[in-house]
Amino acid sequence: MFKNLQNNRNTLGMLFMLPAAAILIVFLTYPLGLGVWLGFTDTKIGRAGAWIGLENYIFLWDDSVTRLALFNTLFYTVVASAVKFFLGLWLAILLNEKIPFKTFFRSVILLPYIVPTALSALAFWWLFDAQFSIISWALLKLGLIDHYIDFLGDPWNARLSTITANIWRGVPFVAITLLAGLQTISPSLYEACAIDGATGWQKFRHITFPLLTPIIAVVMTFSVLFTFTDFQLIYVLTRGGPLNNTHLMATLSFQRAISGGALGEGAAIAIAMVPFLLAAILFSFFGLQRRAWQQGGSDS
Repeated sequence: MFKNLQNNRNTLGMLFMLPAAAILIVFLTYPLGLGVWLGFTDTKIGRAGAWIGLENYIFLWDDSVTRLALFNTLFYTVVASAVKFFLGLWLAILLNEKIPFKTFFRSVILLPYIVPTALSALAFWWLFDAQFSIISWALLKLGLIDHYIDFLGDPWNARLSTITANIWRGVPFVAITLLAGLQTISPSLYEACAIDGATGWQKFRHITFPLLTPIIAVVMTFSVLFTFTDFQLIYVLTRGGPLNNTHLMATLSFQRAISGGALGEGAAIAIAMVPFLLAAILFSFFGLQRRAWQQGGSDS
């Protein structure tokens, strides 16, 4: 029987997957299932809840703070992800060229990504401090402003400040991943284009971008997921302030469930994030199924 199992690749593969499947069930499936259940109850910390159906979701639909958190999350995700993509792509192309100290720069660019999130958030907290900001001090000395900027006290300044911090942390991930994709493109394609007299933009448009698109789809899916579910950066920098104007869905869920004690309501906010995350995943999945994305051409 054991020899039959060895010869059956499908059965053997399933056996090897069992430990990973068990870990996923314990640490992923169970918490997700528990969260879904809590979202349909009025559970409080220290008190078991009763089934209330969709009441949590109906309340959240009419809750102005939740709607504001959804707007903040979408704005934060779209702007940060777009900027990270363009900066990351630019850095990847730059680091793929023959420049002095290329290896050194490839190593240095990873520093923002490997620094603990809480530590980098504290650094930005000092940079954006209303009284001791070195940014405001430098602009003041240059005569560009006449008073210190309230980076974290003004709603829009706070939104843009948190986005800036997220971009600083996320660009290295995008850049290094796209750089790895660029390394797989054959130099002979660029040589053929050069013989035909193609410009740099034409090389990028007809070779680099089409062949890099599958990698872009994957890396931007992860970037969107990481940005949409960001918690540490916002919690350390602003804790959702001022006046809930930087609350994301993740931080609001934590505030309602843990700080506020309403586990059911907090779970409902967290579960409400799932459709947006699934949409991002499905967009990447179906995009990668198209030959036009994989081959840089049109389906035929």
